[in-house]
Amino acid sequence: MKFAAPLIPGRLIRRYKRFLADIELETGEEVTAHCANPGAMLGLNEPGLRVWVEPNDNPKRKLKYAWRLVQMDGHFAGIDTSVPNRVVGEALRAGLIPGLHGPVRAEVPYGTNSRVDFLLGEGTFVEVKNVHLMRDRGLAEFPDCVTARGAKHLHELAAQVASGKRAVMLYCIQRTDCTRMRLARDLDPGYHAAYLTARRAGVEAIAWTCRIARDEIFLDRPIPIEET
Repeated sequence: MKFAAPLIPGRLIRRYKRFLADIELETGEEVTAHCANPGAMLGLNEPGLRVWVEPNDNPKRKLKYAWRLVQMDGHFAGIDTSVPNRVVGEALRAGLIPGLHGPVRAEVPYGTNSRVDFLLGEGTFVEVKNVHLMRDRGLAEFPDCVTARGAKHLHELAAQVASGKRAVMLYCIQRTDCTRMRLARDLDPGYHAAYLTARRAGVEAIAWTCRIARDEIFLDRPIPIEET
């Protein structure tokens, strides 16, 4: 996935009201950027962090900047929660994820008032979750806050398996510094329980890191999930 415009560096002043962030650009100008992330963003919203924003000249947009990346210790983390579906969609359509092939349809209704992120052919349901939490070096974790919606998706994937379909939970890790992943049981024990139940029901789970640069993000490689 290519960014629509070259990213501009700056420093985070503060994130507030969930979807807004004040940022000081390297020019010294202070701007308000859209933060496309409703989550807790633990470790990624501290004032002073080096960040990258994408400018736009769309007259229909109130905010002229969108916060895309955080840079720490030479590594990038993506904060835009809409990105994983885009990069996974590109990878699926290009046949780049082993074991996941076939015609790709996005946002297909299923379950109870839900839409699956991707349906491959007529029988493989793929849900995608954004991951950008890292509290221990090299260890990605999900979720970063309570997600009842995420637990609901796991239950619905399990129901698809029970009906004879295939279901896959794909965790897209928007970081370049992680080598393994686990569930953040302490942050959302309900999601952890739902995950284990879904796995016992036959739902598959895979995790992929992203390769992130200042002009693009795309899937990089699979990493193991520690199921404890």
